[in-house]
Amino acid sequence: MDNRSQRVVVNGAKSCWKGITSGVPQGSVLGPVLFNIFINDVDIGIESTLIKFADDTKFGGVATSLEDRDIIQNDLSKLEKWSEVNRMKFNKEKCKVLHLGRNNQFHTYKMGSDCLGRSMVERDLGVIVDHKLNMSQQCDAAAKKANMILGFINRCVVSKTCEVILPLYSALVRPQLEYCVQYWVPHFKKDVEKLERVQRRATRMIKGLENMTYGARLHELGLFSLDKRRLRGDMIAVFKYLKGCHKEEGENL
Repeated sequence: MDNRSQRVVVNGAKSCWKGITSGVPQGSVLGPVLFNIFINDVDIGIESTLIKFADDTKFGGVATSLEDRDIIQNDLSKLEKWSEVNRMKFNKEKCKVLHLGRNNQFHTYKMGSDCLGRSMVERDLGVIVDHKLNMSQQCDAAAKKANMILGFINRCVVSKTCEVILPLYSALVRPQLEYCVQYWVPHFKKDVEKLERVQRRATRMIKGLENMTYGARLHELGLFSLDKRRLRGDMIAVFKYLKGCHKEEGENL
């Protein structure tokens, strides 16, 4: 966008106006669209996998040989060159290398002359991912947040009837336990139980159901266990996968 300028104001002191020749206006309705247009060509010539989501960019590839690592490094050099040409530099302090897999050898990658830092765990769009693909940390975080919200409901909501508690649980608590769960579905029994305890606690809060068993409470409320809900979600995801973008593979099953 042309004819844009900005200045800095600190404690009433104002700097001179300065022309802006790159970037997009912040806080505008068209800002996200303009930004996506601006970075649309960032993946041109890139051989590795590059995924863009708003201003968050994930870059990666399978590196089982020295040649694979060279391809990734060359692509990083291309990204660095793109940032220089477009005067839109990456925040290299926030750029981390996450080696996934137990047998994945550590390798140092660079952007320009700077070595990228190594990370053992990262949060990707709200999901915690560690280098061993162990999802226990994500289960802990999801259960903790859900329990906090459930505790707030228990303290602040006077009525504990089914008509009040169940909608609040379904709208505010359970989504914390099922956000992107097809990706981080728990495999360890302790993690499965940790998530299920949240729903046990929520159903026990409802007046008149306190002395029932967990299974009886679920039957009375018309609910499934979280484990069964995850299985149902997995089946729906597989169905959409095979009948959607991979319909041909699905027809051959």
